[in-house]
Formats: sequence, C-alpha cells, structure tokens
Amino acid sequence: MSAELHATSAHGNTYRIYVDLDAGARLDAVYGSSANPLVLGGNGLYHTPMWGVDMASTLNADLIAVFTSLAYDSWVTIGLDNMTGNVLSQQGVDFSGFGDEVTTDNGSWYITPDDAQGEEVGGRVLIAQLTLAGGEDDLYGNLSFQGKDADGNTWEALDQWLPAPGALALLGLAGIAGRRRRRA
Repeated sequence: MSAELHATSAHGNTYRIYVDLDAGARLDAVYGSSANPLVLGGNGLYHTPMWGVDMASTLNADLIAVFTSLAYDSWVTIGLDNMTGNVLSQQGVDFSGFGDEVTTDNGSWYITPDDAQGEEVGGRVLIAQLTLAGGEDDLYGNLSFQGKDADGNTWEALDQWLPAPGALALLGLAGIAGRRRRRA
C-alpha cells in the first residue's frame, strides 16, 4: 500500500491510499475477517457529516461545485473517485465511526471480477481518500486484499499495513507481518 498527498485545504491534508500491483493485475476486494480484522483511519480524520459519503460509489461529482467540502471528504472505493461508472458494493463494513476509522472483522468493500475499475493503472488501484488534520504519519490501517494477477489467477494479501513497516522491520519480519497466497 502507498499513500499520496492529493490536496491541502482548511480541512487538512487529503491523502489517496493505493494498493500497489504488478502490471496486468487487478483488485476485487478489500476486507477484514475474524482472523485478520480491517481497520483504516487517521488521527484527526475529517468526514463531512451533512453531505459526505462513505463510499465513492455514492459521491455525485457535480455536487462538489456546490458543496466544496465534498472534495476533501473521506471515503473508500476500488479504482474510482465518484459514482460515474462505479459499481462498488459493501457488506458488513462499519462506517459508523468514520469520523475516526472504518472497521470490520467480517466484511468487505468489493467489485466483481468483470468490473474494469479494479484494473491497475500505473501499477496501482485507488482504495480510499482520507483527509487528516495531521500528516502522512497519522494514517494507519491493516487491510486484506483479493484480486487476480495478469494470468487470471486469484491472489490474496493478508494483514497489509499502512504505513508499511520500515525497511529494517521488513528484513526482520519477512513472512510474519504479511503473507501472500494464491487460490485456484
């Protein structure tokens, strides 16, 4: 996973969160389970209470001109940043605490493998936008992913951390902090 500063406003710093993928791969689901709970958030998270959305699939881009704070809202997605062509669904994700974080231990936001929005563009797929009072160091998350590689084989990546552990930690924890397995 990677985070990129997208905008700075009176609401804070807006980051776009991406899953980094190999060429030709795609992402179909972001999830949490009882063995691998999902949490995504940030210290000082901004979520527009009146016109805000939880998922980009319900964000009408035309409303941003009228309600400018929507441009800095925090939401989740797979691949697209508004409702145009976005078929994102969710099951069992708790958005009630989105002022702090999104959590689930038995849910997912997902698309079907036929939906083009999950295909990598430039080696990555957008999964969230988060606006924080602080900086990138205030972002945090532990997420699991499922998708397909360029050959159509299903892949799964469990317990992926944001921010990613530092290089020294990776050397000492290779295979423990995260693991990847294939399913037929």
